[in-house]
Parts: sequence; C-alpha cells; structure tokens
Amino acid sequence: MRPSSAPGRLSLQQFAMAEDSLAIRSLDWNRDRFDIEFGLRNGTTYNSFLIRGERTALVDTSHAKFRDSWIPTLQDLVDPARIDVLVVSHTEPDHSGLIGDLLELNPDLEIFASRVAIQFLKDLLHRPFRSQAVKSGSRLDLGINPESGIHHQLEFISAPNLHWPDTIFSFDHGAGVLYTCDAFGLHFCSEEGLDSDPEAIAPDFRFYYDCLMGPNSRSVLQAIKRMEALPAVKTIATGHGPLLQHHLARWVEDYRSWSQQRSRSQAYAAVCGISGYGFCDPLSRAVAHGIGKTSAQVQLVDLRGTDPHELTALIGEAQAVVLPTPPTAADGDLQQNIGTMLAALHSKQLVAIYEAYGGDDEPIDTLAAKLRQLGTRPAFAPLRIRETPAEAVYQRCEEAGTDLGQLLMRDKTMRAMKSLDASLDKALGRISGGLYVVTAAQEGRSSAMVASWVAQASFSPPGITIAVARDRAIEALLQVGDRFVLNILSQDNHQQLLRHFLKRFSPGADRFAGVQVLPKAAPGGAVLADALAFLGCCVRQRLEAGDHWIIYAEVESGRVADQQGQTAVHHRKVGNHY
Repeated sequence: MRPSSAPGRLSLQQFAMAEDSLAIRSLDWNRDRFDIEFGLRNGTTYNSFLIRGERTALVDTSHAKFRDSWIPTLQDLVDPARIDVLVVSHTEPDHSGLIGDLLELNPDLEIFASRVAIQFLKDLLHRPFRSQAVKSGSRLDLGINPESGIHHQLEFISAPNLHWPDTIFSFDHGAGVLYTCDAFGLHFCSEEGLDSDPEAIAPDFRFYYDCLMGPNSRSVLQAIKRMEALPAVKTIATGHGPLLQHHLARWVEDYRSWSQQRSRSQAYAAVCGISGYGFCDPLSRAVAHGIGKTSAQVQLVDLRGTDPHELTALIGEAQAVVLPTPPTAADGDLQQNIGTMLAALHSKQLVAIYEAYGGDDEPIDTLAAKLRQLGTRPAFAPLRIRETPAEAVYQRCEEAGTDLGQLLMRDKTMRAMKSLDASLDKALGRISGGLYVVTAAQEGRSSAMVASWVAQASFSPPGITIAVARDRAIEALLQVGDRFVLNILSQDNHQQLLRHFLKRFSPGADRFAGVQVLPKAAPGGAVLADALAFLGCCVRQRLEAGDHWIIYAEVESGRVADQQGQTAVHHRKVGNHY
C-alpha cells in the first residue's frame, strides 16, 4: 500500500486489493461537509478501481479537484489509450468528475452504465462517446488475464436510489469483488485502505448509513437480496472510505438489520425529488433525514429515474408524500412520471411541497392548488426557498421532516405511552433531574432544547452525559467533535426560560428570539443571561440508547453567575413520556 504523497489536504493512494485489481484512492483529508447538509469529522475518499483481464476496465474516476494528481497516477499505472472500458457506477460529480479528461486521452473508450446514467452523461459531457446501457443481469466479459489465468467477468446489478437513481453495482466473478459505489461506504479518510480496525470506522459507517442509505431502506433490502444470489463476495469495493474485506459479514448484517428496523412498519412517507434538477437532491435528503429521526419510515423516490409501475406503488402506498416543484419545461419521460405521481395521490394522504430552486420551477402555489383539487391534506406548510439554499434552509427542511415524522408516529407513540405497567411507570417517574437548556450553533444553524436527563460522568477529564431524543432538532448539531453549551437553570428564576424553550417552534424558527444571551461567552452555543451557570462542552462519544442518544462530552469551560443559587429540579409523575 503506497501513498503518492504525504498526508495533506489532498493525496493519492494505490494498492492491490484483489487478483489483477488495483484500488486508486483519492484522499480528501479536510473535507468537512457532504451534500451541504451533513457534517464530516474525518474527511472522505473517492475510490476508483483498475481491473486487468485480457481487456482492461476502470471502475469510476474521481472528483475534479484531483485532476492534477489522479490523471498522472493513472498514466503511471496504464496507458489510458489501452483502457477498453469505463464502468460508471453513477454520475455524481465526486465519482464522474474526470470522465471528460479520460475521454480526451482515449476517445474510443466505451462507457458501461445504467440507461439513466448515460443520459446524465450526455448532458454533462456535451460530446459524443461510445456507450452501452446495462441493467440487472447484464454482463461484461473482460477475458482471461494472461499472467494470473483468472477470467474476469463483470455482472451488473441495478441499485436505483442508492443513493442516486442511476446507480449500478458491478460484481467481478473472477476476483470475487463487488463494486458498490456509495452503498456500504463511509466518509473516513486514512492511509488504511481496508477495514482492519472495525471499531475505528463503525461510528462513521453508521452515520453514513443513517444519512444516505437509511431513507431508502426498502431499496437497501432489495439490493442485499440481489447480492445474496451472487457467488461468494470476498471484497466490497466502496466509493468512499476503506474497502470492506476483513469483516464483510458484520457490515452486510448491519445494513440488513438497520434496514429491516426502518422498514418494519407498512406506513411510510415518500419524499420525492428530481435528480439533477435544482437543489432537489440535498433538499429531499434533508427532509427525509428529519423524518427518519422520529423512527417513522421514509422512502426517497426519484421522479426522473423510477419505473412508472414502481412509482405508482411507492406513491400510492405511502401515508405521506413530499413533492418538489417540477420544471415547467420537463422532458417527456419526466413529464410522464410527474403525471403518474399525481395520478397515484389520493385524499387519505398527507402531502407537502418544497421549492426545488431550479430556475424553471412551476410556481409553488400552482402546484398547491392542484393538490387541493385532489383533496389531499397538507403535511406541513410549503417550504418556500427564495435564495440559494444555505445551512438554515436545510435545517428548516430537516425540522419540517421531523414534524411530519412525529405526526405519522403520533398514534404509535400514544399506544406506547399507555403500554407500560402502571406501577413501573410511576416508579420510573420518581427519578428526578435538574433543568437545563442545551444550545448549539454551527455555520448558520442554531438550536436549543430543554434537558433534564443530565449527569456528571467523569472527573478527569471533567465530563457529562446528556440523553437526547432522536427526533430533537438539536441532535444534528451534537455529533462527535461538535461543541455546545449546557445552561443550568436557577430554581428561583427558570419559569420564563422553561416556557420559552418548551413551546413548539415552526421549522427554521429562531429559538432565541426575545431571549437575552451573552455574546461570545462560550464557543459552540448561546449562553443565556438568566442562567444560573453554564458549561462549554465538546462531544466525545455517542451511544445509542433506545429512542435516545447518550451524548458524552468533555467540559472545557464554565462559570457560575450566582454563587448562592440552586439548580432548578424537575420531578415527574410518570416515566414513559416527558
């Protein structure tokens, strides 16, 4: 395993990861955001692969930011003119950013990709190229490598919506390698190219799944079924992060169990988008992420690439549907699918709209009028977007999704609240706690919540734990490495703050309007002027605990405003809800 440069902002790494197969990993050490709405703490990688049979194939390219290093590295490994085939797993720019450069070096290169991906590439490249559309069951024979004697034959598996509608998996029967693009990946940048230390990467593996794969849990389970029909898979070659080889059973079972948990209920929300149009992709994922935080089921649906029959089923069976404003000049296939989607809606569904901000949107009020004529009920107020989406917009979309998810889960939540044994419920309620307000802020996003499940957890370093419900808006700002402030409320002066922060806020609303805060008193969150004391904290670990996250944080700073004051204490009567 040999890096082409020392660790820095950008570097390249190459190593043999299977018979006649090389991994070329573009290491992006300092990337701290993904698709705008998801924060990264360990950078990421963009992985491509070289397969040598009698013919040579390249699986994916890299991000355009690696142009000056990736192309020379590839040229050191093989003459680009001798590459016969480029397999495009999907066309997102971090995987397809150098396809144009490769075609400049080899105009005769033949591209194998899904039908939707080839159409996307025509719009992206603006030049002719040889191509062949593939689907599940299609095969590409690369022939026998004359040195190893291994016959390399690729079998393709359609994996729509994981997480783009044009995604395909490719299985090399000769080497036992399954190329999965985004699926099973993780944003984790290190010189270790394989999953040698599973505990080091497990949190990022789960976070990646929750953000990108969880909203399509039904599609994940379908992909796993197709994988199980293959001969023994020895390596999963992912598009991001380390390749999975040493602990395959663990990673596949994780995906299976997480997806089964998400898909257990028949009721779900379908969040629609139009791939490649405006800001549909990140906006739809933000809404879906918010819904998923409540344990409600969610399915992302692409209106451009989904088969009409599947689209009818996904929309018609959903309990709630979230739609983008479509382009007024939609192409024939997209226009047909939009008509199919509208025809599948019915009056028992909750329906909401968000603006795609694509520059040619159908007016949002026109679409709202169509939905009223169909007799659908509004799921939440239309998300109107008047400028290029920034952090606050994605927060508003996520919070709107969370509100919808809580609405879908309302009956189930009420049943669960009534299901506990009365004696147990009352006994659990006798556990008392203090009253606190947790605040957090990052790059245009801010949030706050009332907390009572707070405890000191360590002396050295000084540390605390906070239990945070999964569907809290602030949870997204409490990832490992994030900073926040714990405001400790005073027994003699807490009612006004408590009433303020316990009220229901509309998506994206300013939690601090009308509240006096101390500017720049601590990094990471607002210090409330009327708090008894505050602690500035940094998240070090997160632990899943049923319907909550347990956040362990080190205390970095703090101050008491009233040396004689006492912490407000909270006594409950029951222990199955707040």
